Amino acid sequence: MAPYPLSTSALCRPDELVPTGELLAVERHPAAVYLAGLASGSRLAMAHALRSVVGILKEGATVQSLPWQLLRYQHTQALRSRLAERYAPATANRMLSAVRGVLREAFRLGLLSAEDHQRAREVGSVRGSRLLRGRALTHGEVRALFEGCSGGAACALRDRALLAVLYGAGLRRSEVVQLDLGDYDPLHKTLRVLGKGNKERAVPLSSGVVALLEAWLACRTGAAGRLFLPLSRGGRVLFDTARGEPRGLTGQAVLVIVRKLAVRAGVVPFSPHDTRRTFISELLDAGADVSTVQQLVGHANVNTTVRYDRRGERAQRRAVDLIHIPV
Repeated sequence: MAPYPLSTSALCRPDELVPTGELLAVERHPAAVYLAGLASGSRLAMAHALRSVVGILKEGATVQSLPWQLLRYQHTQALRSRLAERYAPATANRMLSAVRGVLREAFRLGLLSAEDHQRAREVGSVRGSRLLRGRALTHGEVRALFEGCSGGAACALRDRALLAVLYGAGLRRSEVVQLDLGDYDPLHKTLRVLGKGNKERAVPLSSGVVALLEAWLACRTGAAGRLFLPLSRGGRVLFDTARGEPRGLTGQAVLVIVRKLAVRAGVVPFSPHDTRRTFISELLDAGADVSTVQQLVGHANVNTTVRYDRRGERAQRRAVDLIHIPV
């Protein structure tokens, strides 16, 4: 592959890092091939990451128009530097991972030499860490949320069951929307959950979660499809007219539902992931083994689970309270 000129100033101007390249067909496009090989949940996240990367690499370009096969070490190193300036380490490293994935596909497609591929991938990860975003809900807030969607209407039954699964099983939003009716095992009282990395796990449900879930299933129409369905204001199941079957909730719909529940209950706004955070934190607070909690929530690394442990924070608070400041 012929070399191309790159001025020193280009390394300081991220929008000029990548020269114009040939627009490739979809089946030969490394970014398209990379995204097609990901699970649906990861595909959305990494597509967003690539769009952010493109905004840094070349002004006015898109994921489709950027010539990824022309990226070299000097480009990815400059990109890493700019990502480290703009984003938290975990976010920056996720973006770099997406770029490495595209470069790998460019090499496999014969668009990038082995040497150039290896060099471009060799940029180090961004070091550091940040405090976890979000918050854990208090017991009073959880109680208010469930009381706020009381009643026997279909929407109330669905929302209580949805909240019970989010809070009482610690599921990710993406996992909840993928649940099918057949994923609930009423005999063993478990949910079969498809998590990140296409990994399945069986999550046992408490009696309270089971009671609210079965109350929703008693009024849910249809013998197949997604476990949680979108409903009209009158409680009618909304169908996909093209497929002639229930639509299934989207991740955005789950977010809208929990926001409405928060407003109705007078609770400070929270995200669906905050219910997962609450589930993990409360189990660890109660003395549950961290390895068990890791398996329940589907964390690939136990260190991720440990970050939710609040017991160290309380010990630190007790420690600093030992310092007397005369006032």
